Amino acid sequence: MHQESLFEQPKQEPLASRMRPQTLDQIVGQQHLLGANQMLRRLIDADRVPSMILWGPPGVGKTTLARVIARHTKSEFISFSAVTSGIKEIKELMAQAQQNAAYGQRTIVFVDEIHRFNKAQQDAFLPYVENGSIVLIGATTENPSFEINSALLSRCRVFVLQPLSTDDLQKMLQRATQTGFSRPIQIDDRLLKQVAIFADGDARTALNTLEMLVDNGTLDENGRFTAADNLLEQLLGHKTLKYDKKGEEHYNLISALHKSMRNSDVDAAIYWLTRMLDGGEDPLYIARRLVRFASEDVGLADTNALNVAINVYQACQFLGMPECNVHLTECVIYLATTPKSNAVYAAAQKVQDDVKKTTNEPVPLQIRNGTTKLMKELGYGKNYQYAHDTAAKMTAMETMPANLIGHQYYYPTEQGNEIRFKRRLAQIKNWKRQHQNHDGQSD
Repeated sequence: MHQESLFEQPKQEPLASRMRPQTLDQIVGQQHLLGANQMLRRLIDADRVPSMILWGPPGVGKTTLARVIARHTKSEFISFSAVTSGIKEIKELMAQAQQNAAYGQRTIVFVDEIHRFNKAQQDAFLPYVENGSIVLIGATTENPSFEINSALLSRCRVFVLQPLSTDDLQKMLQRATQTGFSRPIQIDDRLLKQVAIFADGDARTALNTLEMLVDNGTLDENGRFTAADNLLEQLLGHKTLKYDKKGEEHYNLISALHKSMRNSDVDAAIYWLTRMLDGGEDPLYIARRLVRFASEDVGLADTNALNVAINVYQACQFLGMPECNVHLTECVIYLATTPKSNAVYAAAQKVQDDVKKTTNEPVPLQIRNGTTKLMKELGYGKNYQYAHDTAAKMTAMETMPANLIGHQYYYPTEQGNEIRFKRRLAQIKNWKRQHQNHDGQSD
């Protein structure tokens, strides 16, 4: 039991809690869901709220929206976190909800971080959602397609909440200066805009930063706020990026980097690279992706691209962060600006299709090694033609399995250096056609 101290000060509710909206009209942003004639607003106003998953980044109002929906529809509101609750707690809450339903009282069960529940815990909600005992509202920062089991997801509507715009956050902060403190405060709009930009779409971060700013600044008798020159710099000195190295944002950002380089958008590629590094991504993971890109999207259009990528990977191993960021940037610039060809990648894909769709064809006898007397008697190595013994350094001997003769996988482009490979390949094929007899051997 907690024992109070004589010197203990009463705790003040944080600004973010004091400013929590109580009605739909007070909610900042999310107009694509809550604006006039939008689907979720119509469902709430018509008192036909379905079970739903609210998907969005931190600080965009998922919990607030759930509470406002319950208040607007006069529903009982039960909230618990997936981090601390198990199946036992779920069943106890469901029993309470069923009792409420017997008296005609609807219950909204709000589950924060529902993606942290395992399949069994999520399945525990199914019968109660199906029979209408509860309206389930789950909140998640992760993609529901991957984190919510399909049975539960199929019974819920998914609503995507967007990060708040800088303008939305600035308006919210302005309102907080008028109603969130013991008296109105006058703060320069430029200062509020800097706080809004720093918050990066997160209302909670914006309000917490404003509160720290006010707590560490000074107010005159008229409520005008002033702060030391370096105060804002101290508070906003390091921006914590929304980045989960194991979540969807990880894959979104590496996709953005890869596709920016593929599209030769060098500045965009550098931006996405820096976002990943500042978010704490392993530089070796990025370096491995660049090695892959060098062959998948550049290939033989620039034979030096793979060398650059390998060298940068080794540099990252030697140095690590933060020093290796410049090496990764160099490689990204090189790969984004160099000529592109996916002909090598396409060849690998085409041949994989043939390997999967055809039987494991035997190696032609002429290119098998006849290392024993029996193997030689069976025809291993018979009619083998050694290319180095010829003036052209090649023969028309067939090396493809019989049922795949004539299949072509590599189609070189004319990008960068690959035009040389295209010309050389044409010369090789022309020579082989001219020197091949009807038995598939050289004349």
